[in-house]
Amino acid sequence: MKCRYAVILSFVLHKFSMKKYLLSAVFASAIANAQIPTGYYDGTSGLSGYALKEKVHQIIAAKNINWNYGDLPNFYNQTDLDKYYDHGVSNTTFLLDIYSEIPTGPDAYEYTSANLIAGAGAEGLGYNREHMMPQSTFSTSSAISDYPMYSDLHFIIPADARINTLRNNYPYGVAGSTIYYTFTNGSKIGNAAIPNYPYLGRVYEPIDEFKGDVARTLLYFAVRYQGKLSSFNTAYTTSSTITPATDQCPLDGTEERAVDLNYIAMLKQWNTLDPVSQREIDRNNAVYNLQKNRNPFVDHPEWINIIWSETPDNIAPDAPTSLVSTQQGAYFVNLQWSASISSDVLGYRIYVNGSTTPSAVTKNNSVTIDHLLPGTNYTFAVKAFDKAYLESVSNQEITVATTASGNFAKDLMITKYIEGTGFNKAIEITNKTGHAVNLNNYRLNIQFQNTTSGSFYNGNTYELEGSIENNESFVILNPNSALACYTNSTSKFVTASDPMIFSGTQYVELAYNKTIAVDVIGSKFVSNTNADVSLYRKNTVTQPSSTFSLTEWDSYPVNFCQNAGSLAVENIGNSDSSLKIYPNPVHDVLNIQAENNLGKIEILDFSGRVLKSFNEKKVKNLQINVSDLSPGDYILKVDGSSFKFIKI
Repeated sequence: MKCRYAVILSFVLHKFSMKKYLLSAVFASAIANAQIPTGYYDGTSGLSGYALKEKVHQIIAAKNINWNYGDLPNFYNQTDLDKYYDHGVSNTTFLLDIYSEIPTGPDAYEYTSANLIAGAGAEGLGYNREHMMPQSTFSTSSAISDYPMYSDLHFIIPADARINTLRNNYPYGVAGSTIYYTFTNGSKIGNAAIPNYPYLGRVYEPIDEFKGDVARTLLYFAVRYQGKLSSFNTAYTTSSTITPATDQCPLDGTEERAVDLNYIAMLKQWNTLDPVSQREIDRNNAVYNLQKNRNPFVDHPEWINIIWSETPDNIAPDAPTSLVSTQQGAYFVNLQWSASISSDVLGYRIYVNGSTTPSAVTKNNSVTIDHLLPGTNYTFAVKAFDKAYLESVSNQEITVATTASGNFAKDLMITKYIEGTGFNKAIEITNKTGHAVNLNNYRLNIQFQNTTSGSFYNGNTYELEGSIENNESFVILNPNSALACYTNSTSKFVTASDPMIFSGTQYVELAYNKTIAVDVIGSKFVSNTNADVSLYRKNTVTQPSSTFSLTEWDSYPVNFCQNAGSLAVENIGNSDSSLKIYPNPVHDVLNIQAENNLGKIEILDFSGRVLKSFNEKKVKNLQINVSDLSPGDYILKVDGSSFKFIKI
């Protein structure tokens, strides 16, 4: 069921107070823009609607640094000091809490970052780390929290523990005449304001001073986590006895629109009536310094109206045509079709074997359906959907058989596991599946052992996102690492989440669809013995395994870290025309012919592991025996040039 909110455009909002240090919208935008790194929003010019939202998502989701939840209290000394109301710019002690801040006079109480507590029976006893988008929206369960959302500073703020507890996971909104709690700064919890509306539950209403802050933060979440929103919980329950006790969140289950239209109307009003303040600008810059991404609506508050400006019709789109299968493997099928002729199509949903739940959603005219069984018939149908989320009919279906066997890996593989000293933790994952892989359904899980009781429990999880091309590798790195070969800037994912604080005794798994173990390090329910060791997958291993065997790995000393960065297909082919390699594909002997004397020569697999290495300083021609290599793709590096070759 979609979330519903008691908001209508005709509702007259309360008169907004003037912010201290409040800037005009134009002046605020100018100052904010002055802080944006050059080129940060490249590619957004001229875009509008969901196309702009998609581009901004790509920008703010790339190359983030994801810290541990435990790091946040210390970071609040950089992001949330009160330099705007009760204290001056020299304040290095007291935090700004938008749930308790009194803009017009002294606050009833104040906190330092050391005043973190678990809960409170009254205001003023301490603060919590408040997820403005509740954890129950995105967490796997009440016992497991999901990174990177769990510690994203852009929407996690210091807030009074009592107010945070009472807010529960109620949405922000405008409270009506039935008020349950009024807090010291005037914020309150009450029933939603509009009578006779489908949603009659409780809302938390912040004071006018911070309503724009709330709107821009919630919409940051909707853009940052596009691609995952449809998997989030849009109808969670609260501990309240209020009826209804479900249907509480602003997300509506869609990826592009993301938020219920009635709720968007309210957030647009809040964004307009409470413009960007210096506090938000400073906080955005501080969070960027820590996380390396920005809240786009602090930088460009006008984008809220530009993105949520679509006016869809009520006519279902025309169906796509000419559905064919272009490739079949043992575990996947590639599909392709001709686009719908309708102009308002957002994307396509692919259905398998008559299911009413799509197996994949794409904006392209082709897709790979994976996690299939070898030698099995599957029936596929493709339907277009438009900006109103109306779906076309399916004019055709095709039945395709996967092959009985194949040379591709059935799933992603862990190819490097570095358990170094301190925070020197890195995991490399390689795609040898024969097709691009959508990472949004993959995660790293970890199991810990209680040092007192000896019992085992699951730690918090880290969700991957984006995609990875065939024959590419990527690295997941702890941000505090000092490894010689991987840096925060060269790694695809940088996180201090639970799976990346392993010490070698834990069980770590790459999982698909939350709980299906794809590839693992160690065994469950035992204290493993992989401490202070770097494991590199043997080149002869071509398939991932949900059962760990040390025989599949080469062991190296602690902090051993070979081949800086990950090797991607686009990095190969900067070849010197004075060099020739032949034959390619090769069976036994690879020939190198050069105009000048050869230097350092290496053969690597696509995980970056060096398989053969030579230093030839006095010859221009060389023959390399590759008969011992397994069939597959390899990289030949000659000094600064690189070549891809195929061993058959």
